[in-house]
Amino acid sequence: MSEVKISAEPRTEFGKGGARRTRRAGKVPAVLYGHGEKPKHIALPAREFAAAIRHGGANQLFAIEISDGTQALALPKAIQRDPIKDTLEHIDLILVRRGEKVTVDVPVHLAGEAARNTLVVHEQNTLSVSADATRLPESFEVSIEGLEVGSQVTAADVRLPEGVELAADPEQILALVTQAPTAEQMAAEAGEEPTEEAEEEAGAEGPGAEAAEAEGDNQGAPAQAAAQG
Repeated sequence: MSEVKISAEPRTEFGKGGARRTRRAGKVPAVLYGHGEKPKHIALPAREFAAAIRHGGANQLFAIEISDGTQALALPKAIQRDPIKDTLEHIDLILVRRGEKVTVDVPVHLAGEAARNTLVVHEQNTLSVSADATRLPESFEVSIEGLEVGSQVTAADVRLPEGVELAADPEQILALVTQAPTAEQMAAEAGEEPTEEAEEEAGAEGPGAEAAEAEGDNQGAPAQAAAQG
């Protein structure tokens, strides 16, 4: 994965008020830390950072040029978003060096289709690996084409590119192939009630319908007698 160059400014305002002013200016508050260095508070351009993450994923490597003349190579460690607006709220970045190996979680995508009448259960959507900070994979792809009921996809099944080492347990299960439930089982699990048509049909044929019909006949008799009288 290639690194993305991004500019930054030192941040001198702190607290909620300072963070709001930073975001109103189109920037996002961030902290750089790692390698035993004192944490550095910076402000990153929100739109550029969000675009880089969308394109390169959560493990996108950033070459940060700070306006005070310093430079840093860093990876996102934690990204906080507004749960309603889905805007960036705060970013933690960890410093790395070229040639340094880091451990990250990389997304795993399943490709193909399992056998008919099966259900694929995702147990884990990411895989922990160790790799050079400048050569982190964006994602992995594993084929489930034609897998039968009872099949498993484990961490050991993922083909890793050269220079990338598995940091997770090789037996860690990423996906399971199970028997797909029948329509009757799905309805039972959902606790579905009889449809309105079924209820009306049952009511029309039940004892209540006969009682109502008899009551209607009895009510009609006096009216006829009165008319005759």
